[in-house]
Amino acid sequence: MTRVKLTVAYDGSDYVGWQYQPNGMSVQQRLEQALHQLTGAIHRVHSSGRTDAGVHALGMVCHLTTERDLPLSAWREGLNRFLPDDIAIRKAEYVDDEFHARFSAQGKRYRYTILRDSVRLPLQRKTSWQVKQSLVVERMKQAAQSFIGQHDFAAFRTTGCAAETTCREIFSITFSEEGSLLHIDICGSGFLKNMIRMMVGTLVDIGREKRPVETIEELLGGATDVAPPLTAPPQGLCLVDVWY
Repeated sequence: MTRVKLTVAYDGSDYVGWQYQPNGMSVQQRLEQALHQLTGAIHRVHSSGRTDAGVHALGMVCHLTTERDLPLSAWREGLNRFLPDDIAIRKAEYVDDEFHARFSAQGKRYRYTILRDSVRLPLQRKTSWQVKQSLVVERMKQAAQSFIGQHDFAAFRTTGCAAETTCREIFSITFSEEGSLLHIDICGSGFLKNMIRMMVGTLVDIGREKRPVETIEELLGGATDVAPPLTAPPQGLCLVDVWY
């Protein structure tokens, strides 16, 4: 048996997310179909995590265990022949049997992109959140520091989150500007369902001056008299990479 690690990029616009769902096509399902077409056998892929409907990835990692003895080029170029244009295998590697895409991961980096413009940009509609109001980025940067470190992120997850614990560690949050685009890069040990989108939504409300800078500290502290976080839309979010 051989274990293969795949790094996958995809445009999540037309998918119900990474994982199988009863209401539509998922990225995982489409990848497993391609594996069947390539090998003639049924394979189950195990991912480093999940992305929600509409969320994108540049570096989703998954692995599979197979009896097929194929060159690495077949796992990349061969699979790409059977995948649609919005999914691509970027890299294929052989790994030892101890490797697990999820349990071996040390951290992940996500990027959220905001379009700061009163007029929409059609080419950015699937990869950013248009915020028409002006944002005070310095307020956002100041507030974001409260996320750094290990905290209980119970206030930053949506119902239906199956995680056994809500404690997570954020390693860093950085901001970069590219014209009217504002990128927020968040690195952490792992994330709860919709956690990053709720973090970004709260930062945007602070940037709009609709919330005080101290809001994040209050939410992380379990305050019950604070309005729940705003959830940013999915299309601005992208899983950039996973490290091991």
